[in-house]
Parts: sequence; structure tokens; C-alpha cells
Amino acid sequence: MANTVGIRFKRAGKVYYFDAGDIALEPGDYAVVNTSRGIELGHVVIAPGQVLAGETEENLSPVVRKAEPEDIAKAEELDAKAKEALIECGKIIGELQLPMKLLSAEYNLDSSRLTFLFSAEERVDFRDLVRRLTGKLKVRVELRQVGSRDEAKLLGSFGRCGRPLCCTSFLTEFTPVSIKMAKEQDLPLNPMKISGACGRLMCCLAYEGEQYRLMKEKMPKVGQRVSTRIGEATVVGNNPLKETVMVEMDSEATVELPLDDVSY
Repeated sequence: MANTVGIRFKRAGKVYYFDAGDIALEPGDYAVVNTSRGIELGHVVIAPGQVLAGETEENLSPVVRKAEPEDIAKAEELDAKAKEALIECGKIIGELQLPMKLLSAEYNLDSSRLTFLFSAEERVDFRDLVRRLTGKLKVRVELRQVGSRDEAKLLGSFGRCGRPLCCTSFLTEFTPVSIKMAKEQDLPLNPMKISGACGRLMCCLAYEGEQYRLMKEKMPKVGQRVSTRIGEATVVGNNPLKETVMVEMDSEATVELPLDDVSY
């Protein structure tokens, strides 16, 4: 049975699982692992023995070693080198007049591959760009196009709440968000008010979506006739959080009543 450890490569990034073998690792340690992009440095977030059965695949890549101070120093050196490569790539993009927005650059730990992430409205033919970068930087170059949500996660910003974006702080994966969630929470269906920095519906709409749906199942519908302790009335509004119902009496008076005082 594999001695499974959970490793993250970026803050609020997805957790990947590896076989630690006989290597002693604890949360907070750094580890050198072999990935599809080559040798990389990762941050241990789940210690061996804490991974639930069935969460991982059977054939896991092994951890190469617990990171040494030299590995961490090299990673920091490569981060600075990647920033220089980002500037160079930006210049070539300008010369080629490619319709793309460069976001980040990253070397793997053994310097064998350099990956650029970019966003664009359409597909971009970047073959000439790759050739020129490979010749200039003398390294294998990979370009990857990402969507608007990933762009916001990479660049970071602040949400309407005034706090750093969820995707840059703790949200490891994007979940589907629909306009129906905004409707169930009685939010204004104004794109300017329910869209995040990425231009898509805010991820936080999904946090309480299910709770609102369950609460609303208990509430009468607007326009429905109901019986109350003070007489017959018509529902004109609901407050799921307070579990109250706003009703209009036959006298045209409007009253807010607890849900328990309304029968339908």
C-alpha cells in the first residue's frame, strides 16, 4: 500500500497525491517530485496516513526526496529567472502582434522546461513565438492558454466584499455557478453586481445556494393565498434567512409574520 502524501504547487492550488515511500514528510515540508512537467518543488499539505482511502489513484508517482535548502534556493533563483523570461516573451509577442495577454512564466526545478500561461479571446497560433523563445532562451518552451477564471486566480485581485479573491486565497477548484443561484438568493440580476473580477458569476453565489434552496422549499410562493392567525392573506414576499413571510391582508395592510404562523 502506498504511503500517500498530498502536495500543492501553488497557494490555493489543487492538491496532487504522490507516494512518499520511506521518506518522512509532514505538513509544511517541501518535497521534490516528478510530474508530467518534469522535476518540481511542492509544498506538503496532507501528511502520510491522513489521506482517505479511495481519494487517490492506485499508481502514484513517487516523491524523489524531501527538499533540501539548496532546492528551495534554486526554486527562488528560477522564479527570478522566469520574470526575466516573461519580459522577453512580452517583447516578442509585441513584435509578432499576437492577440494574447501574457500572465505568468514558470521553470520546473531542473530548468528543463519553461511554461508560459496566457489568456486570449480566441485561439492563437503561437508556433513562431515558441520557436523564437526556444532559440533565445535555450530551453524547452510550453505555452498554455487559460480561461478568465484562471486568469483572475493567477493575477489576484479583491472582490466586492473587500477581501482577496476566494480563488487566490483558499478555493482550490472552480465549481459551476448559475444565474439560478442568484435568483434563489433574491439578488439583483445585474451582471455588474453579481460578476467577479473575472467577468463570470461570482463563485460565492454557490456557497449558500443549496441552503437558500432548502429554506425556500418551506416558504409559500409569492401570490399564494394563505391562512394566518389574523385572517386570510396573500403572500407578497419571503425572508428565508429570518424565516418570515410578508403577507397582504384583505384590508390591504401588509404584515410580516413568522413562517410558523402561516398555513397553506
